[in-house]
Amino acid sequence: MSAARDGVVYLVGAGPGDPGLVTVRALELIGTADAIYYDRLIPPGALDGACEDAELVYVGKAPGRPSVPQEEIAGHLIEAARSGKSAVRLKGGDPFVFGRGGEEGEALHEAGIEFEVVPGVTAGVAASAYAGIPVTHRDDASAVAFITGHEDPEKDESAIDWEALARFPGTLVFYMGVKRLAANAAALIAAGRDAGEPAAAVQRGTMAGQRTVVATLGTLAEVVERESVSAPALIVVGPVVRRREALAWLERRPLHGRRVVVTRARAQASGLAATLRGLGAEVVELPAIRIEPRIESENVRRAIAAIRDYALVCLTSPNGVRLLFEALREADLDARALAGATVAAIGPGTARALAAHGIVADIVPEKFVAEALVEALAEVDVAGHKVLVARAAEARDVLPDALRERGAEVDVVALYETVREQPSEEAIEAAQNADYVTFTSSSTVRNLTEALGDRFPSDARVVSIGPVTSEAVRTAGLQVHAEAERHDVDGLLAALLADASR
Repeated sequence: MSAARDGVVYLVGAGPGDPGLVTVRALELIGTADAIYYDRLIPPGALDGACEDAELVYVGKAPGRPSVPQEEIAGHLIEAARSGKSAVRLKGGDPFVFGRGGEEGEALHEAGIEFEVVPGVTAGVAASAYAGIPVTHRDDASAVAFITGHEDPEKDESAIDWEALARFPGTLVFYMGVKRLAANAAALIAAGRDAGEPAAAVQRGTMAGQRTVVATLGTLAEVVERESVSAPALIVVGPVVRRREALAWLERRPLHGRRVVVTRARAQASGLAATLRGLGAEVVELPAIRIEPRIESENVRRAIAAIRDYALVCLTSPNGVRLLFEALREADLDARALAGATVAAIGPGTARALAAHGIVADIVPEKFVAEALVEALAEVDVAGHKVLVARAAEARDVLPDALRERGAEVDVVALYETVREQPSEEAIEAAQNADYVTFTSSSTVRNLTEALGDRFPSDARVVSIGPVTSEAVRTAGLQVHAEAERHDVDGLLAALLADASR
């Protein structure tokens, strides 16, 4: 399939909430559309890949709040297509499963507008699966019915045949069913469905904080009210609900139900955030810093011009590696420029970044701090030799000072600086109930505590990547609850998991 075409409207399903369930085709269209009209229940970050100049228009509907009329939404889509734009109508779930995509497609057809449909993973299947409930099972159900739990209030009478549903030989899945749960359950039971049949309510299906309560058809409404289960939620009725005891995999993930704050620079946070989500955590990305390259400086240009003169090149972060090779490319150089030098990396993350550029680090200390790199370089003859230390502008001088004491001619080059990032108000509010705050550098500690002030989540447990960062945490008046033994992201994750398992 090609990217979005001008004058075409795409009715796109964004899946049930987990960003990992958005289809490849949906992401492709989001990344190439001129205009995107999106709903309330699209996954977090679904619009991150949109073009910088794309028009993003919210047309969602929320219970009890004024919403954009359906005719107005169709009008937006028609107008966008007629003006030559490629337009994406982005919906939670699947556009043709209680998503009013059929109505929008009909309106586009009547207006003579070309459109395409991109199906999405629907909540009835996905939320049930995430709750450990298979909607069909060889022994329990050979059929499944999807039913709206909240019909159009302007209808003269219900379109639901309760007697037919009561007789239905399979699983019943009600969308948007919490508000009318008691009435719908009573109607099913009155029509002949067994009040003792297993039933479940799945709140925020596939999303962080998913919660499932199980009861019987006759008691589920009472349990849902007692447990304060609220929309969005799905109701599942049928013998398959009993399978949850063996198949409830989501709750078994080690960080399920934990809210974790990630403070890395925005460009680096996504990898750590994705790993944490895979472990079951609800992640709040609260970037405390951003990386500002400085490879256009005269100092960097001079160092790159003389790169073959250095006997030892020391790199102290993956960011430094990335920017060093950017500077080399701008000078029409590549990894071969480092052929005559001993290359030292402060830790495995930096070593992996070098390996991605074809350089195997000669020296990687067991501990990932400047002091350990100084020790690891003890057997390297640096007296009278030129040494390049490529790093952040605000880094400590432990390494260059130690090398100078040993007679090296050291050039310290700042490839980048870390600048304080102001977190959004929404992210700050989400962080207030955090279980953990992770810090990956001293600068993230200083900048986040300055940005939050007295709004730092005081009940959260602090996990630090290493002793230098831990010292910054204590200087800020906070307690370190867990410190990584390996001073890299993998070590940070291991420390967090160990603390959470206690």
